[in-house]
Formats: sequence, C-alpha cells, structure tokens
Amino acid sequence: MNSSVITFPGSNCDRDMDIALKKFGFKNKMVWHDDLELPKSDLVVLPGGFSYGDYLRCGSIAAKSKIMKSVLNFAQGGGKVMGICNGFQILVEAGLLPGVLLRNKYLEFICKNVFVKINNKDNSYFKNIKKDTLEFHIAHNEGSYFCSKEQIKEIEDNNQIALFYSNETGNINEDYNPNGSIKNIAGIFNKEKNVLGMMPHPERMIDPALSGEDGSIFFKNLINNLR
Repeated sequence: MNSSVITFPGSNCDRDMDIALKKFGFKNKMVWHDDLELPKSDLVVLPGGFSYGDYLRCGSIAAKSKIMKSVLNFAQGGGKVMGICNGFQILVEAGLLPGVLLRNKYLEFICKNVFVKINNKDNSYFKNIKKDTLEFHIAHNEGSYFCSKEQIKEIEDNNQIALFYSNETGNINEDYNPNGSIKNIAGIFNKEKNVLGMMPHPERMIDPALSGEDGSIFFKNLINNLR
C-alpha cells in the first residue's frame, strides 16, 4: 500500500505520521506543499501542526497550496484522504468536509489524551475494529467543530459522524467534551466516506512505552482494509 503525507510550512506531525504509516506497512512518501502532482497513492494524509503559523484562519492558507488541487482531484475520484488536527482544518477550508473548526470553548490550548467512540464502522477507516472506544491524543487551540442546524441534520442523516468524544466506556456527554464541539463531534466523513477529518492524533498512540497502543489498532486495521 502506498501513502503520501503532505508537508506544509509549519507542519509538525508530518514525520510522526510518516513513522506511523511505515511501521504498519505503508510505503510512504513525503510530498511538499508546492508540488503539483501526488505520487501513486492509496492514502493521502494531511498531518497536524500549525500550517503557515495558523495566520488568517487555521488551514485557510494551506488549503490554497499548489498540491491541494491534486488532493481535491484524488478525493473527488474516490481516493482515501485523511486529515488529522490541522489536516482536518485544511480539509474543511478546502471544502472537502462541511463545517468549521473554532477556538476551543475556554480559549485555551488543550494537550491531553481523550477517549473517542467510533460512530460509523461502515468504511475503510474503522471497519473491523473490535473496540468501540479508542484512546487518542489531542493538541489544539482551534478544535471546536461547528456547523449550521441544516448541516448537522444532513451530517447525521448521512451517517457522516466518525467519532464522538466520550469516556472510556463510550458514554457521550458534555463532561467528556474537551473543546466545546457541537454534539461532542471529534471527527467526520464526507458523504462518500472516503475523506476523514479528525482532531485526535492516532499517530501519537503507537508505542506503549511512550503513550498507548490504540493508534496501532487504527493503523493496522486501516492498511488491512485498503489491501
């Protein structure tokens, strides 16, 4: 399986993602934001970080990068595209996912482990994962997902919510919402379910000595589903 990780000025999780993908069997290539074409890929990842210093709006400048035309064409052709944290913000700004990412509820940067409940397993990203909740890491200042009433109805009707913030047992309520996201949303799909955006970082949870192993579950499952 071939993957590509896009590096933007200010990306700081691109190497982490590269290590995670290679650890679980992907042949990964790093792609510079100023490139025009993607290499042959089964998966394209927009990593976390602070592209262009988060100036103007998080992800807004990166969404206009030269490589994004190829990413848009790849996604619109059914290719798998995943955006993590800042990558999620870029996907929203590029119009590949609905909604916006706003400042966290208490206007503070959040850096901690959280639990997320998988809401939809009928896709390549979460199909066959036996666990219903996973422990991932978050590190963001603008991670509060928001959309209009009309959009949230459409998202729910199309089963586009990928992940909810929850507790370890999968209970979803405001007590486990770290950033004020509408309906505790931690990640969403596009209608076709080939594009996934999420604020939590699975690539930071692939080593029990450093963090945890639920990210390992995610990546092992992903490459098996794409084969």
